Amino acid sequence: MLGSTHGTLTTDARRARVIACGEQRTGPAVHGRADDMDGLDVSGRPLYADVPDLARFFRPESVAVIGASDTEGRPNTGITRQLLGWAARVGARVHPVHPTRTSVFGHPCAASVADLPGQVDLAVLLVADPLPVIEELAETKVKFAVAFASGFAETGEAGAEAQERLAEAVRRSGLRLLGPNTNLNAFERFRDDLSGPAIALITQSGHQGRPVFALQELGIRLSHWAPTGNEADLETADFLSWFAEQPEVGAIACYVEGLKDGRAFLLAADRAARRKVPVVAVKVGRTEAGSRTAASHTGKLTGADDVADAAMRQYGVIRVDALDELQDTASLLARAKAPLAEGVVVYSISGGTGAHVADLAAGAGLRLPALSPDKQAELHQWIPEYLNVANPVDNGGHPVGDERGRKIIDAILADPDVGVLICPVTGPFPPLSDRLVADLVAAAEETDKLVCVVWGSPVGTEPAYRDVLLGSSRVATFRTVGNCLTAVRAWLDHHRFVGDYRSPFDEAPRTPSPSFRKAEALMQPGRQLSEHAAKQLLRAYGIRVPREQLVTSAAAAVRAAGQVGYPVVMKASGAQIAHKTELGLVKIGLTSASQVRDAYRELNDIARYEGVGLDGVLVCQMVEQGVEMMVGMTHDALFGPTVTAGLGGVLVEVLHDATVRVPPFGEDQARTMLTELRGRALLDGVRGRPPADVDGLVEVILRVQRMALELGPQLAELDINPLMVLPRGQGAVALDALVVCR
Repeated sequence: MLGSTHGTLTTDARRARVIACGEQRTGPAVHGRADDMDGLDVSGRPLYADVPDLARFFRPESVAVIGASDTEGRPNTGITRQLLGWAARVGARVHPVHPTRTSVFGHPCAASVADLPGQVDLAVLLVADPLPVIEELAETKVKFAVAFASGFAETGEAGAEAQERLAEAVRRSGLRLLGPNTNLNAFERFRDDLSGPAIALITQSGHQGRPVFALQELGIRLSHWAPTGNEADLETADFLSWFAEQPEVGAIACYVEGLKDGRAFLLAADRAARRKVPVVAVKVGRTEAGSRTAASHTGKLTGADDVADAAMRQYGVIRVDALDELQDTASLLARAKAPLAEGVVVYSISGGTGAHVADLAAGAGLRLPALSPDKQAELHQWIPEYLNVANPVDNGGHPVGDERGRKIIDAILADPDVGVLICPVTGPFPPLSDRLVADLVAAAEETDKLVCVVWGSPVGTEPAYRDVLLGSSRVATFRTVGNCLTAVRAWLDHHRFVGDYRSPFDEAPRTPSPSFRKAEALMQPGRQLSEHAAKQLLRAYGIRVPREQLVTSAAAAVRAAGQVGYPVVMKASGAQIAHKTELGLVKIGLTSASQVRDAYRELNDIARYEGVGLDGVLVCQMVEQGVEMMVGMTHDALFGPTVTAGLGGVLVEVLHDATVRVPPFGEDQARTMLTELRGRALLDGVRGRPPADVDGLVEVILRVQRMALELGPQLAELDINPLMVLPRGQGAVALDALVVCR
């Protein structure tokens, strides 16, 4: 679950650490320093990622193994042996440390940390309690340490307290710590005979990274593995930022159980997006254990995983569900070139197979263009006329056994609208399948377009698969159609995303707007504002509200109605009224003075019966023509302020048609939010209704975001519902608002 067992180092604590330790950053100057005031947004949170230089962690010149052993049968002996082998491969000197030994595996042994000779880049702690050792290492200027010990935050409250003591010691020491509760994955034997872009791997569970690590046996290069464990110090975001800057890394694969710092993760993802490095992640926590209590609709509409999912999409992180999807998607994104076109053609020897896969591909959101009449005529030179070649292309089987097979493939790939060829082979049928695979591999070698083969045999020992397909670095080979389509969709989405990417952090506000001082004066810490006060807050930020007056007598209500203009709406206004409609505290469509007087008395009677305190009754302009939406703001425990938009009205929690974003974001993301709604068509005009003013709705979303950034520390929840989006060109009006102050 989010923030479950991986430490509690907040953004403020990270910033304090940076200031105290003078931590260095890598990367271009545009990223600046997070402790500079220019590096903070208006809410005081950093706009640039802290990127530790991890080169000496993965390629140290000297390694101290504290608690080293060569006594057979001891756990530390096996670990020491593995570390010695790894150090030899990376060219590092090893310094065993043990109080009672003079040597370990032939290496001179220091009695204590204080006796270590010279500078040590990495200290590996094979001790049950790493805290005293961290304090000793602080005197030696060691750059990095690894703690394998368990019994920390993963065990409960006492363990979490012990982990915080360890984290505090690390902050004082100036070194960087991996773990605790980590393993030896960073020190595995990586194949050095593979070429091409590599996958860098980050996992919070070592075992969950095994399938990606095993990709090396299929010829896919792996460059690094960071098993982050409990993340008392170094976290997923640190490795993500550093991996994004390594020239050999073609994609980053992550297995994430809990994020320690939401802003740090987004800054790291932003760094990867700037550099066009794809990030593919399994994020545990699709289902939310427990429920969240909130006064507003906004707080009830989005759970923690909704926010995490949206935040990843904002920064181009490709979220997959299973480890096999992680393998296949990361492999394709690491090795495939940018698409030359987005059209997908399904090519098979069976009409049934082609139709099935084409149906699945279209359902996955891929575009399957119909081939032109000229292209179809060309294909019918080699394929019988009675077979369909529009897309999917059915060759009938026999053409793959001779020279026609290669000509068909080349003709499809020559179409300028085609960027991807997917060939499903549901089972081996030699010699035809052998010839088909050979032709696909040969064609892939001569094109920059993507050629994918789905080898559906459950056996996987066939020479066509083991020797030909897996021997090619140009053909993307999959074992299931689903994984193929998931990966291709992710590949196209990634390149579309990074092609248009502009970092929202570059344009995030750094100083308060003129609205901030007006709004701040309206805040009442720890209280819910009345509707009247909430609308004053919206008005301060330029969000339009209806004409209205707050009155405290029936006579004043009649006068107000005349000034506002009939018909009117009357609503009870009080600081603790969350949902007025359910209590009968709203009267609409009042057209006369007598109706207004009666409504005033009835609203007061209901309020007294319900025990609700009023500061008056609102007499409001009645706004009828438009689409009822909702826009709101609430706080996520991990990512901070969030902005939600969705269909509004009294059924908002029943329809549950909403989408969320984490500030900062730009206009493009605000518009994308609307495309994610199931009811998006309502804004375009249905059943003779005019199109709604989408521009006006987007403006409200962006103004609420500004409120979230500037008032975040003071504003717990904001709910504008309904927000009436008027016909195009007329804007949007906030008919009701609920504000809860922190």
